[in-house]
Amino acid sequence: MFGFLKKKESATLDESLYAAVSGNLVPISEVKDPVFSQKMMGDGFAIIPDSGEIYAPIKGEVMSVFQTKHAIGLKMTNGLEILLHMGVDTVELKGEPFTVKVSDGAKVTNETMVAVVDLEAIKAAEKADDIIVVITNMDAVKHFELTKTGRVSAGEVIGKAQA
Repeated sequence: MFGFLKKKESATLDESLYAAVSGNLVPISEVKDPVFSQKMMGDGFAIIPDSGEIYAPIKGEVMSVFQTKHAIGLKMTNGLEILLHMGVDTVELKGEPFTVKVSDGAKVTNETMVAVVDLEAIKAAEKADDIIVVITNMDAVKHFELTKTGRVSAGEVIGKAQA
């Protein structure tokens, strides 16, 4: 009797992961920070960016924007929690190179620009500018797969995360 509700829910479920920025996509194990490379926070990927225009790596909702603007917490439509971390050790920059374009509760897609990052300021501060995407609630993940590495364009499907 209420089967139409289930169909609607599955139609809006999107388990795709998208390139958050144009650049060179690498496995998270290549990030030069052991917290990420050893998957202490979860599994994911990183992109060495060509541009400072950062887009949502998922379709879902913004859960939190860090006060220092270097990271954004997101939730996929399937319930998986995603950390979008801009740069390595950039919390020390106290938000200076980041202009965040979204706020808590905002709905996002792979076409939503979430931040603009001054990559030159990050490099001048002698920090890595990797744009890191991590699934933080790995216990809820049934399947995680990267379907692409190497050169990617912002918004392009690069994998999936199933809950």
